[in-house]
Amino acid sequence: MQVSLNSTRFRNCFYQKIGKGQPVFLLHGFGEDAAIFENQIDELQNTFELIIPDFPGSGLSSICDEEMSMELFADFVNEIVEQQKFHKIILLGHSMGGYITMTFAEKYQHKLFAFGLIHSSAYPDDEAKKETRRKSIKLIENDGKEIFLKAMIPNLYSEESKLICQLEMQKHLSMALNISTKALIGYYQAMINRADKRHVLKSATIPVLFVIGKKDNAIPYLQMVEQVSMPAIAKVEILEKVGHTSMYENKKALNRIINNFCLYVFRQEIV
Repeated sequence: MQVSLNSTRFRNCFYQKIGKGQPVFLLHGFGEDAAIFENQIDELQNTFELIIPDFPGSGLSSICDEEMSMELFADFVNEIVEQQKFHKIILLGHSMGGYITMTFAEKYQHKLFAFGLIHSSAYPDDEAKKETRRKSIKLIENDGKEIFLKAMIPNLYSEESKLICQLEMQKHLSMALNISTKALIGYYQAMINRADKRHVLKSATIPVLFVIGKKDNAIPYLQMVEQVSMPAIAKVEILEKVGHTSMYENKKALNRIINNFCLYVFRQEIV
């Protein structure tokens, strides 16, 4: 079910509300919308209440007037939490959605049962990554959006996945192409400007999930592995033949991981 967010700050923005049970939020990444989690819905909706937003500028949600930032998007998620009157949630974010998850955990940890990073990182961009993003922004600005996205999307898949995920990669590309140039640039600038969030992991007193693709080209594998020792309670899943997009590359494994983690967390809360 599509739900409209009743907000003066985030006008004409939407999220999906599906299933019954304890609330689990799934946050999409750059060049995606809520549909990236289509393979998770069928498997998880019978156990959890899934909340899957379209961030402002993606999917059905209109771009907002404020400058994009991870703090802005964390506040967007919080408005959904408030509208639904949830006391606490589990928050899981893919890629850019993971950056937003970290920011939410910093600002609103009292509203979390647990959180997780799906192919994401608490580290900020280094200077080389920032420069790469700036070059991409220039390309997008100069009518190169399609060229950029057609090069970017395949890089989010392992070589093994590219052979078997042709349809999924096309869906992924279509999602990205439907996002406006203004929004894509805003997201990239927000990622460039995001702060180091390793302290959030180090101070976390709630369970943290890490889903890591062994063949991820977007985030260095060693960087992702380094951060798993930071939280007091960490659940780590490494997918051997997966790149940056397990939602499509190995949906069965990701569904199992999310299901098991959320059941573990909610059982701990009940006890």
